[in-house]
Amino acid sequence: MDTLQALVIAILQGATELFPVSSLGHAVVLPALLHWGIDQRSPEFLPFLVMLHLGTATALLGYFWQDWWAILTGLLGIGGAHQVAESRRVFVLVVIATIPAVVAGFLLEKFVRGLFGSPAVAAGFLIVNGFLLFFGERLRARGGNRQLSTLTRMDALTIGVWQCTALIPGISRSGATIAGGLLRGINHEGAAHFSFLIATPIILGATVLEVPKLMHEHVPHGVLAMSAIAAVVAGITALLSTAFLMRYFRQHDSWALNPFAYYCVAAGAVSLGVLFLF
Repeated sequence: MDTLQALVIAILQGATELFPVSSLGHAVVLPALLHWGIDQRSPEFLPFLVMLHLGTATALLGYFWQDWWAILTGLLGIGGAHQVAESRRVFVLVVIATIPAVVAGFLLEKFVRGLFGSPAVAAGFLIVNGFLLFFGERLRARGGNRQLSTLTRMDALTIGVWQCTALIPGISRSGATIAGGLLRGINHEGAAHFSFLIATPIILGATVLEVPKLMHEHVPHGVLAMSAIAAVVAGITALLSTAFLMRYFRQHDSWALNPFAYYCVAAGAVSLGVLFLF
């Protein structure tokens, strides 16, 4: 993997991790379409992947620092009684929403890793992701317009279960969790806010799990330096993407997921055509 390829993948990771179009799906499909020949299971790719995730998670922590600071101070009992109670409530909701993906990831790790080497499977699930977004948008139109402050434990659990589908390359984590929030009647901005909030422990957790494996690998000279640069690029891209999407969902509450749904269906269909014809 050369520097240009690393930077393209970093930008792709930083954007598609937050946009509801599947970062895993794009990371699997794009190198195959461009005939880059990148082995994502190689020891050289592991530190690169870890650093990209670290960059993205850092960006999310930076953007939502006020949320995390409120949670931290609430857990420590700092502030007024109402503030402490609310912060602890939000913390419990984040934990509840995170548990299903942790359990599913542990149980299905080997099966999911087997899908990473199949660009055709990832392209097919990109199409499925598009219809998932259409489905969430249509059902949400029949529901209410709840604010994030009304989120319940059952809402958080439902969103967490939807998040499990993102273990499959081609299914977007943010798309699935936003759709889960919409199905519970939460508006687009609130669903996106909670989706990005619970992304932080998921991404950090995935990074931490890879670190022990990294310690046993021989990292080629120059890989860590290139990975660090790519992590900064991914982090900046993720920060800009988050800022854009939060504003976008606030301003287009009635149809926000539709453009991404059309894109996923078209991108998946074109990718399948190219993969099978060339």
